[in-house]
Amino acid sequence: MLKAIACAWILLIVGDFLSTFCYHIPEHVFGILHLRTHHSYKKNFRHYAILTFNLQVLLDGILGALPYLLMGVVLWYFSPIGVLCGLLIGQFHVWWRHTSILGWQTPKPVDFLCRILFVTTPERHWQHHQKTNQGFGDIFTFFEPPAKSWLRLLRLLRLRFTHRLVSQ
Repeated sequence: MLKAIACAWILLIVGDFLSTFCYHIPEHVFGILHLRTHHSYKKNFRHYAILTFNLQVLLDGILGALPYLLMGVVLWYFSPIGVLCGLLIGQFHVWWRHTSILGWQTPKPVDFLCRILFVTTPERHWQHHQKTNQGFGDIFTFFEPPAKSWLRLLRLLRLRFTHRLVSQ
């Protein structure tokens, strides 16, 4: 039982770290797929994730989920139940953190618990939809400070790289 719980937490924490730092933030700086499918002012969660079968939306979701799935492969040997629970918790969190568009508000006791556990709430994730340079970390809020630093560094690298290309 403890092994399953540990595997689920490891999957969620390491998967969130890898998804945030290896896909989500680089996509905000260098890509357009995530910004077009997830942050477009013309769309909301129901439109892009539930009512449409847009291949770009599916690709963005798969790329965001890939680190969790890779962690699942690594941890499967230790606890298949833990991996399945971690993946299910992660998927339920994806659905839950997008409920603010539906007008749902996190109850105060749940919000308090999420703050203690550093878990992203729908309200916190909605801040990321409003201002794409805030609210990083799919599941955990403690990735926010290093994510902002990584975002700034990648933006500086992009500027430096494009400046070199232009000046040549």
